[in-house]
Amino acid sequence: MAEAARAITAQAGAEDALLTVSNLEAWYGESHVLHGINFDVRPGEVVTLLGRNGAGKTTTLKSVMGILPKRKGSIVFQGKELMHAPSRHVAKEGIAYCPEERGIFASLSVEENLMLPPQVKPGGMSVEQIFTLFPNLKERLHSQGTKLSGGEQQMLAIGRILRTGAKLLLLDEPTEGLAPVIIQQIGRTIAMLKEQGFTIVLVEQNFRFASTVADRHYVVEQGKVIDMIPNAELEANIGKLHAYLGV
Repeated sequence: MAEAARAITAQAGAEDALLTVSNLEAWYGESHVLHGINFDVRPGEVVTLLGRNGAGKTTTLKSVMGILPKRKGSIVFQGKELMHAPSRHVAKEGIAYCPEERGIFASLSVEENLMLPPQVKPGGMSVEQIFTLFPNLKERLHSQGTKLSGGEQQMLAIGRILRTGAKLLLLDEPTEGLAPVIIQQIGRTIAMLKEQGFTIVLVEQNFRFASTVADRHYVVEQGKVIDMIPNAELEANIGKLHAYLGV
């Protein structure tokens, strides 16, 4: 399995990678969740981590972001090893994480939520640029977090990390529980961010949605990457993907 994982990474082109994750293991307390995750992401790519619930996808993002204290392996971003860096240092290097639960402060307005994270790198989006991406947010500028729909909360969560200046975005289940029209809008936003030079790692259950935005797909099972499927080959591998995901 270790040889297969290394082959997957080599096939993806690790030598050109912005982010390279090698032999990543992670724990929640005594629970060993990741068992040697290997993947890489090249500049300007959108890649997905696909897998069943509990496979280790969210744990992988949290590990890259430095949120989980108990982990080992290698996380190299722009040539710098970040395995032992705390999350605040990871953010300063230019990585931002948008969690599945979105983390919107219910008592704060849209404007106040947007202004919470500091700009840690030059080039963060202005509030007006974020409003261009998400016009709904401008209309709800003074609305409290409790008054926002699920789709508006997701737009706010993504908009908030765009202010930081990060160029690698870790998006965890951004379409979960959203209406189809909002999912389409999130898809257009991801495509626009890619055009603007952002690199994105996307955890997603909806592989049909993932196929509309991603360049490559890593399949995660029991805390390991077991396959990498280029998006151009997704339809040819649809039977295998159904078996992986149990759909």
